[in-house]
Amino acid sequence: MKIVTQVKLMPEADQTAALRSTLRTVNEAANWVSGVSFERGVPREYELRKHTYAELRTRGLGAQAAQHVIKKARDAYTTLKVNIKAGNLGKLGSKRRRKAESKPVTFRPEVAQPYDDRCLSWQHDQQTVSIWTTAGRLRNIRFVCAPDALRMLREHRKGESDLIERDGVFYLTATLDICEPEMYELAGFVGVDLGIVNIATTSAGYRAAGRGLNRHRTRQLALRKKLQAKGTKSAKRLLKKRPRKEARHTAGVSHIIAKTIVTTAERTSAGIALEDLTGIRSRVRLRKDQRTSPPSWSFHQLASFVEYKAKRAGVPLVYVDPAYTSRQCSECGHINRRNRQSQATFACRASGFLAHADDNASRNLARKGEAVWTAERESRVPATP
Repeated sequence: MKIVTQVKLMPEADQTAALRSTLRTVNEAANWVSGVSFERGVPREYELRKHTYAELRTRGLGAQAAQHVIKKARDAYTTLKVNIKAGNLGKLGSKRRRKAESKPVTFRPEVAQPYDDRCLSWQHDQQTVSIWTTAGRLRNIRFVCAPDALRMLREHRKGESDLIERDGVFYLTATLDICEPEMYELAGFVGVDLGIVNIATTSAGYRAAGRGLNRHRTRQLALRKKLQAKGTKSAKRLLKKRPRKEARHTAGVSHIIAKTIVTTAERTSAGIALEDLTGIRSRVRLRKDQRTSPPSWSFHQLASFVEYKAKRAGVPLVYVDPAYTSRQCSECGHINRRNRQSQATFACRASGFLAHADDNASRNLARKGEAVWTAERESRVPATP
């Protein structure tokens, strides 16, 4: 299993200038390579190398850095092709798709640059790195991270690392290759119902209220409106920081919720049943005053956090169809739209069963999780005659 960890670099003033200059240079070179690929229609990385490698070396890039720049440009076109094929840029002939196909892919000056072990080395005991730059090799650049992240870097780092500049601060993101533990014998499933009023409700009794997160988003929205109305340079500078700050806060909340869900399942030897909410944003209908909410929904982020934490802990996880889980009685199985009397109240019209609506849905999801797990584990090989 591959995961990513991030460390913060603490360079001196001259080292900062060299790192910034390096990122500007390699991304400028990547833009040139992208233009060559677009004009010549070069589909393969090996062929693109023939047209660009020599020029990149004359621009001051090292051999490995030049290879990474070419690969980065080629990968960008591969990603563009996949997005077009998947319809993420609109239908054939749409304005957005025409715009994407009519010009070369471009890279911002601070876009990440990949480094392999020939260009970057880690000194874990000293918490320093040695890194290639256009000004030469920089040594003894300090980095800071959590003790657990340092241990993971020492034991599991494998492959490339990316140098990133964000708001004037430099970071290194490293890939970790971790062995997945064996899954234990299941004693049932924990169903997880996702929502806005309650971010997550489990059949084990845990409920993460969304009140605090929703208030935070409301405050951020009001602050953005104030800054937009002000229109000064400082207001515009602050506006650029707001989305990232809100995203960090949301990610922190999602990490806490995901860890609680996985820990509960691991402690009770249970699996996790998550709702498959693919395409929910395009399916829902909302009033005008609700239209700021869907872009802020973190269902996919929370699910991805639960998924990778479950893999690290050896907890089985399945995705289930959430259809009718909010209308179906978890006691008798009766499905009726009027069973859901309000956002919080579920009252079965057949058996009279009364419960919190999210608790009832989570129990239905737990039962569906067991059914899906059993169906996947059953042998499909025909019986021997």
